[in-house]
Amino acid sequence: MLSAQRKDHLLELLAADGRVVAKSVAMDLGVSEDSIRRDLRELAEAGSCIRVYGGALPVPAADAPVAQRLSVASDSKERVARAAVARIRPASTIILDAGTTTLAMARMLPHGADLTVITPSPAVALAAMEHSAARVLMVGGELNRHSGVAGGALAQEAIARLAADVFFLGVTGVDPEQGLTTGELDDAVTKRALAARSAEVLVLASAEKIGAVSRFPVLALDEVSGVIVDPGDQNPLVSALHGVGRGGR
Repeated sequence: MLSAQRKDHLLELLAADGRVVAKSVAMDLGVSEDSIRRDLRELAEAGSCIRVYGGALPVPAADAPVAQRLSVASDSKERVARAAVARIRPASTIILDAGTTTLAMARMLPHGADLTVITPSPAVALAAMEHSAARVLMVGGELNRHSGVAGGALAQEAIARLAADVFFLGVTGVDPEQGLTTGELDDAVTKRALAARSAEVLVLASAEKIGAVSRFPVLALDEVSGVIVDPGDQNPLVSALHGVGRGGR
C-alpha cells in the first residue's frame, strides 16, 4: 500500500473511531509501525491530526480560528461561563484568557467598580468594558491572527509585572491523560506565564474540549486549582476531572 493510500486510511479511521493506534494499524495493514508513525507525523505537520503517544487523535473543533469557534458548543460555553462568573470574589483582580468562553464571561461580569480585569484579548477587554464597571488592563504584544491573543516578548515583559487572584484559563483540549493543551505554541507560552502570576488557575472546560488533545501542552492538571465544566455535560471523562488540581473543584 502506498503512503498516500495509508494516509487516507488513517484519516478514515480517525473520522470513524476518534483515534488511531499505530501498532494496531501497522498489524492490520502488514506494514512496519515506523511507517505508520511517519505517516501520522506527516499528517500532523499538515494539520490533519494531533500526534499523541502511540498514535493520533483528530484535530479538535476548538482549534479552529476564533471567529469560527463562536458557534461551537455555544450553549455549553454559556453554562461554563456562568459557573465561572459565580466564582469571582468582590474586589478581586482576575485574568480572563482569550477565547469564546471568556468572551461570554466578560458579558456577564459583576457590575461593581471594585473588580480589576486583566486580559491578553482585545475582544474580551472591549466586552468587559462595555458590560461592566470593572477596571480593565490590557496585556500588550503582537496579536496572533488565528487566536486573537497578544503574545511575544512584549507580552512576556508585561505579564512579569502583573499579579492576579484568579486566572480563568481557556484551552482547546482538556484530557485526563494528556492534560491541558492548545493549538498555538505562542499562546501556550503566554498562558503558562499568566498562570505563574496568579494565585489560582481555573480551567474553563466546555463540552467540545473534554477529551480533546491539541498540539501544544499548556499545563498538567495537577498544576491548576480546578476545572469548571458544563453541569449538563454527560461525557464520562468529566468524572475524571472532578477534584483534580491543587485545590480541587
